[in-house]
Amino acid sequence: MKAIRIHRQGGPEALVYEDAPIPALQPGDALVRVHAAGISPAEFTWHIWETPEGRSRLPLIPSHEVSGVVVAVAPDVRDVEVGGAVYGLTDFFRDGGAAEYVAVRATDLAPKPRSLDHAGAAATPLSALTAWQALFDHARLMPGQRVLIHGAAGGVGSFAIQLARWRGAHVIGTASARNVDFVRKLGADEVIDHEATPFETVVRDVDVVLDTIGGTIRERSWSVLRQDGLLVTIVRPPPPEGVAGRARGLFFTVEPRRTQLNEISRLIDAGIIRPIVEAVLPLQQAREAYERGIRDHPRGKLVLAVVGEDGGTG
Repeated sequence: MKAIRIHRQGGPEALVYEDAPIPALQPGDALVRVHAAGISPAEFTWHIWETPEGRSRLPLIPSHEVSGVVVAVAPDVRDVEVGGAVYGLTDFFRDGGAAEYVAVRATDLAPKPRSLDHAGAAATPLSALTAWQALFDHARLMPGQRVLIHGAAGGVGSFAIQLARWRGAHVIGTASARNVDFVRKLGADEVIDHEATPFETVVRDVDVVLDTIGGTIRERSWSVLRQDGLLVTIVRPPPPEGVAGRARGLFFTVEPRRTQLNEISRLIDAGIIRPIVEAVLPLQQAREAYERGIRDHPRGKLVLAVVGEDGGTG
């Protein structure tokens, strides 16, 4: 099969479009003919080069959001059928979906939303699951609470805005000037142009901050939280004590969850939330896609097309 592989540690310059073996199925796996794969520019900063046991994973295949069609299942798989259109988030310590085929734990796959094409479906799993788990599993966001979402126009942020609005929260987002109207249309009650106005000068007493950026943004966010508020970050762990006597901090890594993907599909098919696809590039332009993602901070996601609408390789 054709695949994008990484043979050495580095950034997008380390990506190579080449032949690779079709992955073998392990117990519990499904083999998916990939139609589209979503990319995460931050993937090169993840600790992906070694297994949890410390063994090198090189060469490896990136891109862990996939949408495609099941072409084979392991003998013990009963809940995924050959021919089914599926989407999902693959295990970060296994090869990803920037390839014509990917082996995925069958339990990590869910039926593709009926209203989406494969590109839209591939833009969904990592971002939507991250937003869902941050807001609902960890922050326990309730109707009427105030939530501040940093990077509101990005992949995670754009889903977080929509999900927080659906939950009935008062939603505040930060974004660049060019994205202020875009984030407002996603459902934010307030949008702050972070290039023009320091958010901490106009925001007070929020119940939850969702930090997708880190650095000084995270540090400046403590002051806007109410007493006993919660800062949830996906960048790196905050100080375990948070801000003494005031707020708590929490870091987490997203996990595949079929039940949540099923609920996300329901909301998408009902027109309540939607993925944002900035652009779709062919698989062989993966290096360009990752470089663009790092450089331009696109709205929503960039997606690699692996199989075209006509069934040919993208």
